[in-house]
Amino acid sequence: MIIYTVSLFGHRYIDDVAAVEDKLEPIIENILKNHEYVEFLVGRNGEFDRIAASTIRRVRRRLEHEDCSLILILPYVTAEYENNEEYFHQYYDDVEICCESSNSHYKTAITVRNKCIVDRSDLIICYVTKQGGGAYNAMHYAAKCAKSIINASI
Repeated sequence: MIIYTVSLFGHRYIDDVAAVEDKLEPIIENILKNHEYVEFLVGRNGEFDRIAASTIRRVRRRLEHEDCSLILILPYVTAEYENNEEYFHQYYDDVEICCESSNSHYKTAITVRNKCIVDRSDLIICYVTKQGGGAYNAMHYAAKCAKSIINASI
């Protein structure tokens, strides 16, 4: 089985949630229809991450598409995860703790995690509207690595 890996990055704060969902839905639907198995990698560090995860779940359910997985990649074990582990495993198909970022300084952990996610991805879907921040840096790292990128904000 060929696994197609897609990672999603976006800003922590989103002004128009519905507009972002409207842009993500057809992109995700197209990916699911055109690949044998899709692995979606997401974080949980802001509004975009939550929008992306819920949109993936909604499109997957609507298409009755079981040949994919939604994987939460945490930079380290958080108190939120420890206190709600059962919920996380019900919402996401899998939860991974990024080894490289969990062993790095906490101020760089999210950046290290984002680079690890980009490295294992075939496609990057981002929602980047401003120059600066983690999503912007992940998008530029992906470009430097010659990854395919879709910026849903355009």
